[in-house]
Amino acid sequence: MILRIVFSFIAVIIFLFLFWRRLKEDYTQNQIFTTAFYILLGFSLGGIISDNFAPSWWFWISFLGGSLGIFIGILRFNLRIFETIEAGILSSLTLYGFVFCYSWIDTNKVISALGTLIILVFIIIFVFLDKSYKTFSWYKSGRVGFTGMTILGFFFLTRAIVATLGVDVLSFVGNKDIVISAVISFASFLTLFNLARSS
Repeated sequence: MILRIVFSFIAVIIFLFLFWRRLKEDYTQNQIFTTAFYILLGFSLGGIISDNFAPSWWFWISFLGGSLGIFIGILRFNLRIFETIEAGILSSLTLYGFVFCYSWIDTNKVISALGTLIILVFIIIFVFLDKSYKTFSWYKSGRVGFTGMTILGFFFLTRAIVATLGVDVLSFVGNKDIVISAVISFASFLTLFNLARSS
């Protein structure tokens, strides 16, 4: 129990720091941390709802709650959509990584260790793309959103592929995961394509 509290505390602190760091140049601390609070509240309420009504759906219900939180912040403070979503994606990856890491330590399951490693790889790729995407000749628009949509697309594509293998992984809900993850992945790549075309 103590370990879980410690992990949760560290995860939230890192989430807040990364979210603030991504947006601190353009928005006030009040706007940034209030939006971050909405996201975390959405995650938390999603977790509470899933615990009581649909435990196996905790990832998706929490994901929905966090998504609603970020869009409430965007609408309330008139934040730039893709810039804010990218901050949310990077910050949320760390939370998800801590979930897998805690599960790995708590259950000693290899699949949770692999999940932790995969999330770490996604974070590293995020940082690399964020520094390099403007140099890509085929992404002529140079618009913000490339990194976030790319990571989001591949993240859910990975979920869809793993779900097809039928592996018992934390946060997966079987065949339903394939469809939902594939749809979000497709929407992310379609958004990326439109960003590349826009001037």
